[in-house]
Amino acid sequence: MKTDRLLFGAAYYDEYLPCDRIEQDMEMMERAHINVIRIAESTWSTWEPQEGVFDFTHLHRMLRASAAHNISVIVGTPTYAVPAWLAAKCPEVLTETHDGPERYGRRQNMDITHPVYLRHAEIIIRRLMEEVAPYAHVIGFQLDNETKAYDTCSPCAQQKFVAYLQEKFGDDLDALNRAFGLDYWSNRIDSWEDFPDVRGTINGSLGAEYQKFQRRLVTDFLAWECAIVREYARPGQFITQNFDYDWRGYSYGLQLEVDQWEAAAPLTVAGFDIYHPSAQDLTGREIAFGGAIARSVKKDNYLILETEAQGNHGWLPYPGQLRLQAFSHLASGANSVMYWHWHSIHNAIESYWKGILSHNLRENAAYREICTIGAAFAKYGSRLKNLRKKADIAIVLSNESLTGLQWFPTGRTLQYNDIFRWLFDAFYELNLECDILSADDIDLFSQYKILVTPALYSVSDTLVENLRAYVSAGGFLISTFRTAFADLDQKIYADDQPHGLTEVFGMTYDQFTDPVNVGLRDFTFPLCEALSSADRAAMAPDSAAAASAVPADCPETGCGNSLADCVHDWMELLLPDTAHALASYAHPHWGEYAAITENQYGSGHAVYLGCYFDRNLLQDLLTCLAQEAGLTLPAEKYPVICKRGINDYDKEILYYFNYADAPAEITWQGGEAVLLLQDRTVRDGEHIRISGWDLLIAERL
Repeated sequence: MKTDRLLFGAAYYDEYLPCDRIEQDMEMMERAHINVIRIAESTWSTWEPQEGVFDFTHLHRMLRASAAHNISVIVGTPTYAVPAWLAAKCPEVLTETHDGPERYGRRQNMDITHPVYLRHAEIIIRRLMEEVAPYAHVIGFQLDNETKAYDTCSPCAQQKFVAYLQEKFGDDLDALNRAFGLDYWSNRIDSWEDFPDVRGTINGSLGAEYQKFQRRLVTDFLAWECAIVREYARPGQFITQNFDYDWRGYSYGLQLEVDQWEAAAPLTVAGFDIYHPSAQDLTGREIAFGGAIARSVKKDNYLILETEAQGNHGWLPYPGQLRLQAFSHLASGANSVMYWHWHSIHNAIESYWKGILSHNLRENAAYREICTIGAAFAKYGSRLKNLRKKADIAIVLSNESLTGLQWFPTGRTLQYNDIFRWLFDAFYELNLECDILSADDIDLFSQYKILVTPALYSVSDTLVENLRAYVSAGGFLISTFRTAFADLDQKIYADDQPHGLTEVFGMTYDQFTDPVNVGLRDFTFPLCEALSSADRAAMAPDSAAAASAVPADCPETGCGNSLADCVHDWMELLLPDTAHALASYAHPHWGEYAAITENQYGSGHAVYLGCYFDRNLLQDLLTCLAQEAGLTLPAEKYPVICKRGINDYDKEILYYFNYADAPAEITWQGGEAVLLLQDRTVRDGEHIRISGWDLLIAERL
């Protein structure tokens, strides 16, 4: 969605505050150039304290006050936190999960398929929409919040699952049993009436299909809610949802529980929240990968509906980092930055998730920095909004592969999102921006110089044929271990691996194992400069030390392993045919096998990474492959990060971020440009200093 201005704001809850200070808050927001607030998303019990009894006092206070201070509003439907009276009236509204029945207390504990929940959710949505209808400054609506199926395994959900399978397989139960391999251990189902509780299954295909069904529940729920809201929305009011990511204590990777591409279809614009460590741990990686997924969902700009101000314990940002983070979101294609939340909360579970204001609700360092960001957004927003981005590299992600590797893990600890981030982060540090594609985006493959498939475990023959066609037509494919192993029902293909792509990669394999004391050697690409001479000697072709030497620790990895032990978690023993090996294993027994291969197929090239190895080597490999594919690598590398795009004036915008304490220097190239934040012109060959945790924005003339 294109916008006429950058949106800058925060979540605001008058009903949570310990005192009446709404006018003071709105005045402070206006001074900070905050131009939007999000309200209402989690306060169903405030709007409807008892069934059929409604009280919108706080809602109208917030709407009237924000209008008086020229602050727009996004209204959230409050359906993700059910009131106590509803749970008491119908306990079945609280879902059952794999762990058993839910108890009342936490949010997102309801069964989104239950008819009683849906009936009451529709009532509160419609009443809320009626209440906000007169307010012209309501610019959009947020459906629910971070919506998922919450692992619902209720009788209602499981009945719907059986109906879903009947729709997929009809009366052909043999096809069901064959697709999921249910003959194994006498798991056959020969009557729909005998269909078992899915919580007991250990069949990965059936279990993964139930997770796919749960993702469909989210898609259907958001479409249902969107249709209700659309009945009331005026032309020009947008509808969004606050999607999130895999969570490892912060935003980490593709969300397992939602097919965000399908769920976003009825929305006007995709909304996301991105959370990440700050202070010494701020890298910008989460903002970059999260933004790449966010703009992929609707192939357009997106909204950041939540990000941190002071945030979680230990995330207090250094001076300048809030500003750095805000512009990092814009550089990835966001048209908004909104904080969770305006004020720190004085009770309940998120009391120590601090907002812009601390618990004393006074001006502080965070607020003063927010003021500088708001002023810059107001001054330069017309040059920075609606940034059009198109990378040369696309990473192909798949919910089915993510689910498949949850059921059939890679090594002891390595997960799908670890493999995705291994590759994305390496490109990020090399300043090679990546787009994200869904595995269904096959029509877009040809637009990219490089396609990357991290652990694309579950593939259809249609996807395989499109990958073959992409390479044959001149594309450059980089795939990792565990690519093209199973079909979309998680049933392993019975031909040579990788399925349908052995000619493309010019190799195959039929053995894999956990690497123990395994390194890499026989490199046919230049090793990274960070490797010591001892490291190089240990990995040199035919070196007697290759399998036994203990060289220096891997530089900068923090893994504690030597480069003679640089392969971790998973290794496939590759057998090249037409391919040539880019590296082999350094091991007394596995040394005859290739570890990384490259093959020419048609007019293109295909590279296969048969193992997971240290990131310095990965960056070195990707540097060579990117150059081979015709990409020009920027001179800058992490901690200086460069992002670019085209603005509404068809001018190229270049952002330079310094994610480090120490100052950095870049050399400007590419003709004259204006440094927006400094309001001065820069010319070819000029050296520009970037302070620690600071940034530059250049608009080419």
